[in-house]
Amino acid sequence: MLSRTTQIAVGAVLLLVGSALILGVGLQQVELPGAVGGVAAMVMAVGTLLLGTSEGGRPV
Repeated sequence: MLSRTTQIAVGAVLLLVGSALILGVGLQQVELPGAVGGVAAMVMAVGTLLLGTSEGGRPV
């Protein structure tokens, strides 16, 4: 299992990359293929999951 600080760092990077991909393409008004949008959404979900479970105890 990842250490707490590594889990926070990886989660933050994944969340940032997924958000930047979706927002960057949206601001340029370029058509985003469904597969790319799906991957970006999954990357954001994994990043959020890592950040949410980085603390000890039971995640909400």
